[in-house]
Amino acid sequence: MRYLPLTDADRGAMLAKIGARSIEDLFRDVPEAARLKGPLDLPRHQGEIEVERALGRLAAMNVPASAGPFFVGCGAYKHHVPASVDHLIQRSEFLTSYTPYQPEIAQGTLQYLFEFQTQVALITGMEVANASMYDGSTGTAEAVLMAERVTRRKKAVLCGNLHPHYADVVATVAGVSGMTIEIGDPVPGGGANLADAVDAETACLVVQNPDFFGNLRDLRALAARVHEKGALLIVVVTEIVSLGAVMSPGAMGADIVVGEGQSLGVGLQFGGPYVGLFATRQKLVRQMPGRLCGETVDANGKRGYVLTLSTREQHIRREKATSNICTNSGLMCLAFTIHLALLGEEGFKRLARLNHEAAVRLAEELSAIPGVELVTPHFFNEFTLRLPRSAQAVADALADKGVLGGVRASRLLPGRKGIETLLIVAATETNTDDDRAAYVRALKEILA
Repeated sequence: MRYLPLTDADRGAMLAKIGARSIEDLFRDVPEAARLKGPLDLPRHQGEIEVERALGRLAAMNVPASAGPFFVGCGAYKHHVPASVDHLIQRSEFLTSYTPYQPEIAQGTLQYLFEFQTQVALITGMEVANASMYDGSTGTAEAVLMAERVTRRKKAVLCGNLHPHYADVVATVAGVSGMTIEIGDPVPGGGANLADAVDAETACLVVQNPDFFGNLRDLRALAARVHEKGALLIVVVTEIVSLGAVMSPGAMGADIVVGEGQSLGVGLQFGGPYVGLFATRQKLVRQMPGRLCGETVDANGKRGYVLTLSTREQHIRREKATSNICTNSGLMCLAFTIHLALLGEEGFKRLARLNHEAAVRLAEELSAIPGVELVTPHFFNEFTLRLPRSAQAVADALADKGVLGGVRASRLLPGRKGIETLLIVAATETNTDDDRAAYVRALKEILA
């Protein structure tokens, strides 16, 4: 085998060195139910042109987000990305660069990471940010592990309205570390009394704002109650454009803010790569995961950039590393930074207003249809509807009419009772009046 040069003796020696009896021992943390019982049922190898044709047929079965009216969100949002963003990040000095192993030589890379950190700290209302995380979900898991280090407590409480994918990642990553993870029940209309679940053993409360169903919430009173119990408040933001209109998590008392930066500069891209945001208070900076860029002066007094607090996984003092993040989403950081720099503060606020206005108009028109109820009273650009019949059936019927009308809650919360008729709808600045009219018209016909 050209690409598998190791012999059985080589593999045996490596297994013996780490104390494993077999390769199967390396997978013992993977639940038995998740393991394959045999090889995948795939066709035999084919030539390049045959593979291209087969994959082309599969791709043709998809409906691209730009093919028609698109109102899907739930953690990944369709926004307009200026052409200049892609043009700049595809320059060879950006596109081919990777983790700076001799970081001070790569001053350009360090500078844009420093600018990225500055932007993230500003919009989240926090004092320091890193550069960066893989995505919002893994960033949330790292935030929970950080809370454990800070508080020396072993329990995390997750709001039931946290995105289910984020909750699953936290349960997987933090659960392996020995933490107890408690996940509340989802409350589509918001208003769950979260602080009651926090006790003297709790390291952190994780809450999303806007939440999975789109609810917006003032977290200031909640933050005060969490802090009274000695725990940290972790706020998750999956739609980062909301921070152009909503009070920042830092201003509401968050200790750690994590989020998904995909909405700025990064397309939907079939689910990735995305870019995770992570910000915290200055007093907690030494427990923050990931790399941190700092500004300094060189021997000649000129401004320069360095990696600082390098107890990181690929740098010095690796045995004391705060995380095992072996790279960062550097190119996506750059795309985020370019887009936000092009917008500026006023442009960012205007983009947020456009999103909110589009969602309000759509929610008003859809909820005026007989049998359709708006579940979320306060929202940014995403809201939940209760339909008079199965949300799955309605979403499928909308797709047949060329409208991608949202995500049924039961798809991401399978087995939950009482949510079968809930449809989560997102509207952004990319939706036109014609898109909204097509949605309203199609839904009326389906429910008639």
